[in-house]
Amino acid sequence: QVQLVESGGGLVQAGGSLRLSCAASVRTFDNYGMGWFRQAPGKEREFVAVINWSGSVTYYAVSVEGRFTISRDNAKNTVHLQMNDLKPEDTAVYYCAAVQTHYSGGDYLRDSRGYDYWGQGTQVTVSS
Repeated sequence: QVQLVESGGGLVQAGGSLRLSCAASVRTFDNYGMGWFRQAPGKEREFVAVINWSGSVTYYAVSVEGRFTISRDNAKNTVHLQMNDLKPEDTAVYYCAAVQTHYSGGDYLRDSRGYDYWGQGTQVTVSS
């Protein structure tokens, strides 16, 4: 069983930055691919960014590429999402998720249906 706890959400003006963190309670964190997904009111949950087990491979949604950076620290069982140049359309609940795999294929890691564990979510609100 893996428990994920997100932190770092909040209210920020357009153009600002936030850094989300996700702490995982698991002994073998480097056995897991990690992802950030988000869900805005009235919309489906969508892929934001994912990182493979070693941190060597990352994928981003087109809407956030160049503004967001995902990273992980396997020694500390954490994954981060640095969000810069935030826009009102980034407003959503952001979820951290984990999937037990060493596979690094994008089609697999981008698909939220493959993730086994989810955090409770953290709200990000960007005002215009």
